[in-house]
Amino acid sequence: MRYKHIFFDLDHTLWDFEANAIATLQELYEEHSLESLGIPSFDKFYASYSVINDKLWDRFRKGFINRQELRTKRFSLTFLDFRICNDKVCHDLGMRFLEVLPTKTALFPHTTHVLDYLREKDYPIHIITNGFEETQKLKMAHSGIQHYFTHIITSETCGRLKPHREIFDYAVNLASTKHEESIMIGDTLDVDILGAQEAGMDQVYFAPDKVQEGVKPTYTIRCLQELKEIL
Repeated sequence: MRYKHIFFDLDHTLWDFEANAIATLQELYEEHSLESLGIPSFDKFYASYSVINDKLWDRFRKGFINRQELRTKRFSLTFLDFRICNDKVCHDLGMRFLEVLPTKTALFPHTTHVLDYLREKDYPIHIITNGFEETQKLKMAHSGIQHYFTHIITSETCGRLKPHREIFDYAVNLASTKHEESIMIGDTLDVDILGAQEAGMDQVYFAPDKVQEGVKPTYTIRCLQELKEIL
């Protein structure tokens, strides 16, 4: 086999972050009666939150803000979008989001089928994620996929975020393999694909919705089942 170790991103690649986040935020919107505070609909709440959260995650990856700022500002800035200031509710939303989100179980189509296929072919399978250690492990445990992975490498444990080469080197060394014998599967060109590329690993760009232009990956797939044609 050309590849001896398989590395997956988690969010937006195996675990359907968007579907799970929508379900969580819908629950919190109703639980905290946000309409009564001046946020007229869940759709408007989610639209504002999504834009703000994406910007904050970008700043977090670049080292401009820390984990606590990311967790608190995404709700306080969303509230400010609706000209609302309520520190207590924002704090409560931040805490509840972290409690509820990892319990959601939506996976991308064919996730378990493909993981079973890879395991049957005796591939050691690992995770490389920028998510937080405890949260990511809870996501995998609740969705029933944690047992597939030999190593779960988080940026929190490694001390470096994707796309920095150090997290890929750390993962390869932990798995006792070589970069040229490894392949990274992820959904983000400038994080998963670029990072793996610069570390000397082949890459699979998972783009179920729309293929973005930019970095040229080794492979591009629209469905996880297409991995069976590569591995």
